[in-house]
Amino acid sequence: MKHVFIAGATGYLGRHLCAEFHANGWHVTALVRSKSKVTDLPADRIVEAEATWRETLHGIMQGIDLVVSALGITRQADGLSYWDVDYQANLNLLDEAVASGVTHFAYAHVLHADRMSHVPLVAAKSAFVRKLQTAPISHTVIAPTGYFSDMSDFFDMARQGRVWLFGSGQLRINPIHGADLAHATRQAIEAGETWLDVGGPDMFTHEDLAKLAFDSLGKSPRITHLPDWTRRLALRVIPHVTPRHISGPAQFFLSAIGLPMTAKPHGTRHLDAFFESKAQQAD
Repeated sequence: MKHVFIAGATGYLGRHLCAEFHANGWHVTALVRSKSKVTDLPADRIVEAEATWRETLHGIMQGIDLVVSALGITRQADGLSYWDVDYQANLNLLDEAVASGVTHFAYAHVLHADRMSHVPLVAAKSAFVRKLQTAPISHTVIAPTGYFSDMSDFFDMARQGRVWLFGSGQLRINPIHGADLAHATRQAIEAGETWLDVGGPDMFTHEDLAKLAFDSLGKSPRITHLPDWTRRLALRVIPHVTPRHISGPAQFFLSAIGLPMTAKPHGTRHLDAFFESKAQQAD
């Protein structure tokens, strides 16, 4: 039996990665910050460590064949920055993997990172990827278009009565469910791929997403288009007028929403079902 070590195991993607590898015959070791907060995680072994503290990782990857890291933060909190977590913590994991004789390291990155180098979150992730690509270990980088959970922003606006779009609303995206992304990740690793741009099975414009959200709620669409210069202006202003736990995610969102986020389709799960499930929970 092969052994996989999953970092970021309690996050949205991490839980799906644990389930995917466990269901396909791998022995799963999950890295968590606190065992006391873990419930129903599909893992054979749970280890507690703080990846930002290199010394806590010593020896925990013995006997591991593969490390898959979905470790990262959206909001900079608890005194930790993107450079502390998305870069340094992953570098600590990589160094321990190399020292422990792990043969492969996979990492969840961001699609079109090269076009978002000005975004702190993406800059930190990209710096780690450069380290991974030159490390003495085989690797796979997974670059998804966006998660279904990210599309909740459209749903939440629709539930409040109006969706605000930048520009024409015709930029396209094919977001992917976490379970489908985990499946594509395992397949890419087992096939020896070094890089995979990956999206879900259905293509949408931003306007399509807004209409789908309203439809799931049984509401008539109310959509307002803002000129795209307002998005670009917000990108310049937000870092100077908001705290970093707000400006960081906002910079990423405003940058990604200004790009076409499409990649080769994978998976079988559809966004309309995801929105309908959210609508039922909201009732």
